Amino acid sequence: MIHSQKDINIGKNGHIMGDIVTERLIVQGYMEGSINAQRVEIKAQGRVRGSIESAELVIEAKGIFEGNSVVKEVTPPKALISKKEEIKKS
Repeated sequence: MIHSQKDINIGKNGHIMGDIVTERLIVQGYMEGSINAQRVEIKAQGRVRGSIESAELVIEAKGIFEGNSVVKEVTPPKALISKKEEIKKS
């Protein structure tokens, strides 16, 4: 298992089998396993096989994803919540 608070980039010749927990994952090579991240980007030559749990998932043309994806709940910024509450009160 790889656990990081920084960005992880799997290069074009990279091959990872296992689980990754991170803020942002960029896949240009091959990844097999489960991913838990805020943002996952599968680039044109990237391939992911497994499960992804993320708030944002970007798959470029010719990028391949085989598996299951779950969208994480995204909490809006507090400023946005305050404005919505003001609108409701009006």
